[in-house]
Amino acid sequence: MNIELILEDIKTQLVERLKALGYHDDGIDIILEVPKDKQNGDFSSNVAMRYARVARKAPFVIAQEIIDGLDKRALHMEKIEVAKPGFINFYLETDHLLKTINTILAEGADYGSLDIGAGEHYNIEFVSVNPTGAIHIGHARGAAAGDSLCRILQKAGYQVTKEYYVNDAGNQIHNLALSIEARYRQLFDQDVEMPADGYYGPEIIATAQAIQNEHGDKFLHMDGYQFFREYGVSSLLEGLRTDLKSFGVEFDVWFSEQSLYDNDEVKQVVSFLIEQGFTYQDDGATWLKTSEHGDEKDRVIIKSDGSYTYITPDIAYHKNKLDRGYTKLIDILGGDHHGYINRLKAAIEMVSGKGDMIEVELLQMVKVIQNGEEVKMSKRSGKAITLADLMDEVGKDPIRYFFAARSLNTQMDLDLDLAIRQTNENPVYYVQYAHARMASIFETAASRDMAYDPTRQHDFTTIDNDKAIDLIGVLAAYPETIKSAALARAPHRLVNYLYQLATAFHSFYNAEPVLQTDQLRTQERLALLKACQIVLRDGLSLIGVNAPDSM
Repeated sequence: MNIELILEDIKTQLVERLKALGYHDDGIDIILEVPKDKQNGDFSSNVAMRYARVARKAPFVIAQEIIDGLDKRALHMEKIEVAKPGFINFYLETDHLLKTINTILAEGADYGSLDIGAGEHYNIEFVSVNPTGAIHIGHARGAAAGDSLCRILQKAGYQVTKEYYVNDAGNQIHNLALSIEARYRQLFDQDVEMPADGYYGPEIIATAQAIQNEHGDKFLHMDGYQFFREYGVSSLLEGLRTDLKSFGVEFDVWFSEQSLYDNDEVKQVVSFLIEQGFTYQDDGATWLKTSEHGDEKDRVIIKSDGSYTYITPDIAYHKNKLDRGYTKLIDILGGDHHGYINRLKAAIEMVSGKGDMIEVELLQMVKVIQNGEEVKMSKRSGKAITLADLMDEVGKDPIRYFFAARSLNTQMDLDLDLAIRQTNENPVYYVQYAHARMASIFETAASRDMAYDPTRQHDFTTIDNDKAIDLIGVLAAYPETIKSAALARAPHRLVNYLYQLATAFHSFYNAEPVLQTDQLRTQERLALLKACQIVLRDGLSLIGVNAPDSM
């Protein structure tokens, strides 16, 4: 069964019906969603509510008018119903729905793969922690969300490049070098104060100790500034790579900010902006006319002392990305960058005419909760909580699951007590346990000479339990879930789906035994479980979470 074609047919019929009623508006999208409650159908549309203003009627009345003209047989629907206040709910025919099992078994991990991103090449920049310390909790959420989004987009057919912008230029790196030098000299009992804007993390001390171990007192007798700068960036960046890799996040490109200066790209973009008349001088500074392109006011790109502002190398960096041929740039930034979006788009419009190709997703704050109270400091270091701290405390899987489970633009609480709880209250445990339970059933079947036969084709004539049908309905919704999560940049939709799938499986398991005396009934149920296992494992992989065979 090709769910994508069925959904397209539904949308086509809805459009035709709206036209026949005189309501159709090209500016209003037809949206189909997978209801959380299967009692509300396999798919649902709020199209009647979206057209209420156009039709000047109550949504419930519009919905009833629409379904009166739909051909449910052509759509392979058992029934189409209206629910208050005006939802149209679609229920797939059972016989057609059962074909989903064989489709999944035939396609394996490719089930749910789409081609909606064909021809598109996205560059997605996320995390981009300054190489001046460890990855902290806010960065960890960005890492989980960004990596999950990349995986989902790839599943939907997009070519994706994951990029990390290394902030290895500017004043923060100058202060890093001074901080390492101060710690280095302190190791030789010199009375040296840390710089005013220095970095105090344990990583700085560890870096200084590594230099002492490798070079002894060499830099007590010579200017070591450049060495401390380069060694510090390299060492701390390697620490970031290691933590991210342990978290299941790896980047395709590590782009150096310093390279923009070394290759004169910052100078070139500034010269272009000045030559094209996009700037003006005021009070000794160079201003960019971003207000002419949607920003609330103009922005300084060169301060009166001749130094660049934060946005200047950023303009050159984004132009560099566009020049590499990407069709879309997605930046995942902290919520405090809200005011930065319009000025960046305005600047990129000036240098490339492609301001609309930049998309910014904002990531809100995370609070860590333990014993009912917010935890702000690491027990190990007394400093801000790091990704390494979190992984030590609860492991990778719960963190990735919890961070992917909430919309990027909402604040969230990370409950450590819940994350480590080995009960169904813990959503990641609940979902992973579903996979482990399936694996256990297959193992038991093999031990009883009832092993699943993957070569056997089934018509599934014995599957008549409502819970089994509900489970198949959830499996059929996987491709649409991938599409929805990809287009909305919403990994949490996939997480919600996985929880729904686990719930449907547990309900099915509790409703009737999988292993029965009748071989046909057993094999058909094992085939259903195999399809469920395939989808659950694939979905978990897209959010970077393991699918264990035992727990």
